[in-house]
Amino acid sequence: MGKRAFDEILGAGGGKPRPEFAGLARWMKETAPAELERRQQSAEAAFRQLGITFAVYGDDEAAERIIPFDIVPRIFTASEWARLSVGLVQRVEAINAFLTDIYGARRILADKVIPEELIVANPQFRPEVVGAAPPHNIWSHICGIDLVRTGPDAFWVLEDNARTPSGVSYMLENREAMIRLCPELFRQYRVQPVDSYGDALLAMLRSVAPAGAGSDPVCVILTPGRFNSAYYEHSFLADSLGIELVEAADLEVDDDIVWMRTITGRVRVDVIYRRIDDDFLDPLVFRPDSALGVPGLMAAYRAGQVAIVNAPGTGIADDKAIYSYMPEIVRYYADAEPLLPIVETWRCREKASLQYVLDHLPELVVKLVDGSGGYGMLVGPTASATEIEDFRAALVAEPHRYIAQPTLALSTVPTLTEKGITPRHVDFRPFVLTGANGVKIVPGGLTRVALREGSLVVNSSQGGGTKDSFVLMDEGEG
Repeated sequence: MGKRAFDEILGAGGGKPRPEFAGLARWMKETAPAELERRQQSAEAAFRQLGITFAVYGDDEAAERIIPFDIVPRIFTASEWARLSVGLVQRVEAINAFLTDIYGARRILADKVIPEELIVANPQFRPEVVGAAPPHNIWSHICGIDLVRTGPDAFWVLEDNARTPSGVSYMLENREAMIRLCPELFRQYRVQPVDSYGDALLAMLRSVAPAGAGSDPVCVILTPGRFNSAYYEHSFLADSLGIELVEAADLEVDDDIVWMRTITGRVRVDVIYRRIDDDFLDPLVFRPDSALGVPGLMAAYRAGQVAIVNAPGTGIADDKAIYSYMPEIVRYYADAEPLLPIVETWRCREKASLQYVLDHLPELVVKLVDGSGGYGMLVGPTASATEIEDFRAALVAEPHRYIAQPTLALSTVPTLTEKGITPRHVDFRPFVLTGANGVKIVPGGLTRVALREGSLVVNSSQGGGTKDSFVLMDEGEG
């Protein structure tokens, strides 16, 4: 995979821009730096006015922050997007088949493709939902698949977000900002729109309603409340879809039916798009101290009276040890080679892998199998000697909690910084919707950018920002 970063505009050579991006290179050169800065500040001012923020837990000085926005878009050609889309559909279909299997017949365990203890002893495996198939056997209705790029045709899956993926509001708001502030780019490039996401999401939610819900099922978004880091997105999506944003106190379960309290009386709920983790869904089944969940919700779910999106139990597909088996999982269920490869991964629970990781810690990235947000991770090449030794001790004490990967040279995209336009590393999260009406991928996604020079960590909580992601139409589209 190499260590030199691939420049997505200039290509591997780093000289002239790739032909399809010559127009963007010319725009960056001909637009005055002060004008680019003015537009970027206008976008961030609009985001602040709209309340597009995220919370940083444990940060008393800046509990609510604006995610930095970069005015220079990231561009995918039509052919690049076509290849990615086929691979994403294959992967998400395999994830849903895997979840159906491990909570049902467990064929993959009987055939010893995956060690049984990796499933049944996993904290994210929920025995409470074994045998409770969701409507249409769809578990992960909304997937965010994180991709990185290391070359012209080298895309790699970095992780799967099959439980409660976030970030789609930034995809949509970034596009609105770019259309308003940089209309000349949309005249120059034929960019596929992303504003159909809300319609696609609502159609998917309605499609997975339980049998008997009728032609106009009632869908709601269940939020933990305004103190949650992604609360802006919850309210944004509810407004966009024209459905109710509810908290636990707004819902009650009566005779295995979920009802929403309103000023005009109770309304039956058919589909719940939940933005809270399994642990807090139902205090009668999971954590009894949860004030965020709805007592009796799991009984209604098991009785087939309500659909929960994403289904309880999907979190195990986010586990990074499971990720390391995804090539085998895809082959098992798709009977085909994976179209999107994973990054080479050492499972520290295995003795030989652990020894390799301990011997090469300064070269590797080490992650918690259930970690997220860039926390609980070691980036060996940029870590201090003390951090490396602390991780060494943690690995020896609890090796099963970690995986390790090589330090990838993530591709770079031109980014507006205090030093002018300079390359910064990026990743990409497209959003894949799966309903009874099939699989749909809106042509775009969330590009996250590591704003600190040399940094490979793109998470917003770790100083990252976002860009708009242009997917170009092919010659036959209009």
